[in-house]
Amino acid sequence: MAEPVQSETVIEVTEADLPLHCPMARTPVWCYHPRVFLAIAQAGEIRCPYCSTLYVYHGAKPKDH
Repeated sequence: MAEPVQSETVIEVTEADLPLHCPMARTPVWCYHPRVFLAIAQAGEIRCPYCSTLYVYHGAKPKDH
């Protein structure tokens, strides 16, 4: 069985994009999937489990609530 192909899409996000969810508002309608929230701020990067888009966070880590 072949492994799924990873997406080559990389999106840089900042504090303005938090809370991060995929698909984002600027995602073309043709590639929508169910919205999933992604905890990126602590890890620095995360891959969407639906479309394999890689999100890379640039900015200060948010303060704990």
